[in-house]
Amino acid sequence: MTASRLNVVLVLHANHPHEIDRDVESAVVMLKQAGLPLFNQSVLLREVNDRADTLIELSETLFENGIVPYYLHLLDKAAGTAHFDVPPEQAVSLHDKLRQRLPGYLVPRLVREQAGAPYKLPV
Repeated sequence: MTASRLNVVLVLHANHPHEIDRDVESAVVMLKQAGLPLFNQSVLLREVNDRADTLIELSETLFENGIVPYYLHLLDKAAGTAHFDVPPEQAVSLHDKLRQRLPGYLVPRLVREQAGAPYKLPV
């Protein structure tokens, strides 16, 4: 009988490239030195990161720091968040622009969560 070992990964949550400051960069270096694979998930937010240039800069900044841009979430419908909502049609158009301007490994998966679903659904 052999013992099983869990693979540990760390998923960061950065929505804008300006969140990746020197403190984050220093922490990421330590996490990478510890051997942790690093991924990022973002939430698409109106007037925060709903422009292709902003998301491209975020993906490039993440990758420069050894972080894989993994998920781009549509906003969950929760009380008090409607002012941040980006319509799905706009999100798909934005995601198409990312695919046109970035290599595939820098394009996060566009997903949404649905109550009761066992996994994130692609958009």
